[in-house]
Amino acid sequence: MSAPWLADIAARTLNAGLHREPVVRQAGATEINLASNDYLGLSSHPDVIAGAHAALDRWGAGSTASRLVAGTTQAHIDFENDLAEFLGFEAALAFSSGYLANVGAITALVGRGDLIVSDTGAHASLIDGCRLSRARVEVVPRGDADAVERVLAARSEERALVVTDSIYSIDGRIAPLREYYDTATRHGAIMLADEAHALGVRGPGGRGVAAEQGLSGAPGLVITTVGSKSLGAQGGIVLGTHLLREHLIDHARTFIFDTGLNPAAVGAAHAALRILRGDPQMPDRLRAGVRRLAAACGGGIPDAAVVSLIVGDPVAAVDAAALCREQGVFVGCFRPPSVPEGTSRLRLTVRADLDDADLDFVASVVTGALRRVEAA
Repeated sequence: MSAPWLADIAARTLNAGLHREPVVRQAGATEINLASNDYLGLSSHPDVIAGAHAALDRWGAGSTASRLVAGTTQAHIDFENDLAEFLGFEAALAFSSGYLANVGAITALVGRGDLIVSDTGAHASLIDGCRLSRARVEVVPRGDADAVERVLAARSEERALVVTDSIYSIDGRIAPLREYYDTATRHGAIMLADEAHALGVRGPGGRGVAAEQGLSGAPGLVITTVGSKSLGAQGGIVLGTHLLREHLIDHARTFIFDTGLNPAAVGAAHAALRILRGDPQMPDRLRAGVRRLAAACGGGIPDAAVVSLIVGDPVAAVDAAALCREQGVFVGCFRPPSVPEGTSRLRLTVRADLDDADLDFVASVVTGALRRVEAA
């Protein structure tokens, strides 16, 4: 391919400290992984792996087709029903990823001539869903329910959708879901809240922020979540009413035209859900670990499972992450456009299966790496 402009962009990206390379994990690696979103440490749990194996044996390696053709197994239906019951909603619909669940839900709910109110903490999948919907999009400051109120009160559109993450993925802060929901309801709007970083982390037994704030199954509320974080597997799920599920099956393009979530991921996620049901104290142990690590690293006490340590310069952040990995600790490194300019950071995600000795070791490595890059 002859495209000189690609080389120009690559050089500018590299010079800005924003070039990215996928990090290749090796089997049997001994480093402590705080870069994943495996909050409950269930991705390698024997029962979760057994759930994947059982689904493979029964259904094969792939779903083989769109879920509307031949890609829906009984395993999909059973998982959807159990997750909906656990989270207090009438129905659920599984997509092959959380990204596609968000894009599919938003574009099926609103379109040209409608309004979306989104805040600045929205995940890229929510942002892309807003853009692809062709609705008018108004972006308000993160957590500002008064700004949501002003936009909804001034709108001319009949249909409106308020979109937010319930836990902002970059720093683990909680959105004011109750205030957003009450505001949306007063103005005849519906609300979609992404609970990807809340399932297994917040709420009674890990049921999420919506449950914590008394919103489970609330009318006019749509929840999205994933099987790829606390459930240790893969896939995205939209929860709401039976009517919403039917609407998404008919109108969500990322459901209609995509091959269904593979059976092994369904089996693994369902097994993880059973573990969470059986051990409702897991989220409490996770958050205790978060508090311990955050206090040791001086990063403030977050609301969820993310400890965010701002470095500032993207090159320094990359260097600090590399120093951590050299000493056996794998941490996330977030740079623009994932975060605003000047706020590149290390992002540490705690797991419920890490003990105090693990967390103290991580804190020692991370603080030492940060001191080294600051002195350089």
